[in-house]
Amino acid sequence: MTWDETGEEAPPAVDRRDLARESPVKPNRWPRTDRRTSRLKHALARRQPDLMVVLENVHDEHNIAAVMRSCDAVGIQQVHLIYTVEAPPAGRFARRVSAGTAKWLDVHQWTAVDDCYAALRERDISILALALGQESASVFDTDLTEPVALVFGNEMRGLSEEAVDSADRCVHIPMVGMVQSLNISVSFAVAAYEAYRQREVAGAYAKPKLGTDIIDAKLAEWLEK
Repeated sequence: MTWDETGEEAPPAVDRRDLARESPVKPNRWPRTDRRTSRLKHALARRQPDLMVVLENVHDEHNIAAVMRSCDAVGIQQVHLIYTVEAPPAGRFARRVSAGTAKWLDVHQWTAVDDCYAALRERDISILALALGQESASVFDTDLTEPVALVFGNEMRGLSEEAVDSADRCVHIPMVGMVQSLNISVSFAVAAYEAYRQREVAGAYAKPKLGTDIIDAKLAEWLEK
């Protein structure tokens, strides 16, 4: 017998191997069990619609997929991809790296920094560029409980001058070694979990931030995946 976070008895686990034996033909989607529905509701109740990530000209499909995996882990729903230089990588949603998390996220693609930033500002989202500079603050000293979008740049070039200059603020991850940067997926994971830590302390995950109508619509959509 298992129990959920409320102390109530949780739906029994379903062994996928048993389901496979019962149905030799692989289904297009997972069965709509009570346990699966409960898990989807749990994830939706903790989504953070006011915490987003923007990737500018990030080309490595493994990095993109790894970022998406971290997004799902901390409750980020909105991912924005900007491509102004190279074409978007064909395998940017690689399941083998993201563990299939791309399908749980809302992914928006842009061809201009200004257009992406304008859309975020229409929703009163502050734009924080991850970049070193004299006015750059430590991500650990930055309030990430407010509505923010964290912006990360290309693996080799970093963020463009436009992406940095047009941002509201710049933040960085402190380092004391010889290198001045981390892999982008690692950098994002560090920043995302700092946001998670701050928001957990502030009680941001204690009750749903998404409206009931949005949760119901998302649940119906996710159940079909």
